[in-house]
Amino acid sequence: MINKKIFWLMLVTIMFVFAACGPSDSTGTDDAPEDVSGDTDTETENSGEDAEIAGDGEQITLNLWHIETGPSEETIEVAVERFEENNPNVTVEVSQQENDPYKSQLSVAMGGGNPPDVFHSWGGGWLKQFVDSDQVLDITDSVDASLYNEAALSVATFDHNIYGAPVSMDVVPVFYNKDMFEEYGLEEPETYDDLLDIVQTLSDNGVTPFALANQTKWTGSFYLMYLAERIGGPELFNEAFERSGRTFDDEAYVEAGRKIQELVEMGAFPEGVNGMNYDTGQSRQMLYTESAAMMTMGGWLVNNVRDEMPEFEDKLGFFLFPSVEGGEGAKNHVVGGVSPVFSVAQQTDHPELAAELVNELASLETATEMANNAGSISAVMGVEYDDPYIQEMSEVLESSEAMQTYYDQTLPPELAQVHLDTTQALFGLSMEPEEAMDEVEEKAEEVLEE
Repeated sequence: MINKKIFWLMLVTIMFVFAACGPSDSTGTDDAPEDVSGDTDTETENSGEDAEIAGDGEQITLNLWHIETGPSEETIEVAVERFEENNPNVTVEVSQQENDPYKSQLSVAMGGGNPPDVFHSWGGGWLKQFVDSDQVLDITDSVDASLYNEAALSVATFDHNIYGAPVSMDVVPVFYNKDMFEEYGLEEPETYDDLLDIVQTLSDNGVTPFALANQTKWTGSFYLMYLAERIGGPELFNEAFERSGRTFDDEAYVEAGRKIQELVEMGAFPEGVNGMNYDTGQSRQMLYTESAAMMTMGGWLVNNVRDEMPEFEDKLGFFLFPSVEGGEGAKNHVVGGVSPVFSVAQQTDHPELAAELVNELASLETATEMANNAGSISAVMGVEYDDPYIQEMSEVLESSEAMQTYYDQTLPPELAQVHLDTTQALFGLSMEPEEAMDEVEEKAEEVLEE
């Protein structure tokens, strides 16, 4: 008969042997047996290297902010998926934001030291303010400048350094209802006087000439930009902005303000224009219901039509804002912009990965998808267009002799706000043109001559 003490010792020994031969603890708890080799540091280090090579290293998160919607947003999501496939240890958290609050939200994030790694901009003065305060990464060595349209890349290039990669460009034509023009015997205007005749004919027939919702102010700004350029020429804005000649209270600007108010008094715009909301589609509904015949808007309107009222596309034509007799501007000069431009925040913890994400977002593949799915003119060279509308707009942009970028995206924010506020006041007939332009120039002297 076995001694009980010996029996229990044998039983414990057998249990220990079976435990040692069984599966290891996959949870990595403190109860796991120690490495008896004594070379734990080396083994851990090698395992880390293997994991990194296999793409299973440290999990990294990048934050991306943008304002694109619809097919453009979907194109960005697909580009992010491609980036994540190429970088299995990286997750991109995408935050799509509303257009109008975006600028202030990003400014707050920048000022608070918590910006996204990669962010959407329009280049110009708005981006430059962050560049000047050392909040944007110089990515000159990370992007291939030859891939991009020179004019598009220039809006994110300061002192010969590149701070953003452009994806798309926009041109702002005057869209019109071809059926309504035919009904009233109207033709595309060559001169501003021709346009006034169209306005008068439509008004006489109870049709609002221009659909416009100006609560957000930038929509009405198109008219001031075009009229000022057509009167004062393509160097007018540059001289005022660079403080190298004419200023924002120049007679060309005052005359542009007078012409806006002349249009208002002719009934060219809907009643209560400054209270109408573009973002909710109020102006587009005027087009769809044929209560208005024209709309001065960016090329993205085509995508809006396809999404909201696809049957209206067959009626949609466009022409460039006509020349003003005696003015220095020309009909083939365009108002337009570059958007999105993707940039990297200086404070990112992962500058190389963030720059790689920018390259994917601004790649030929992304630009092609955005052009053909979202109706955007590409800022990336080599895109082949499937869309005849966008092909035609691209040709217009390529053949134009001058491009005026959006004031509110080129000017420093506080000056841009005064421009928007005073332009809205012109539409509301609450401010005389001389007074409005004096106010803009006064702010320009304060902001631009510091």
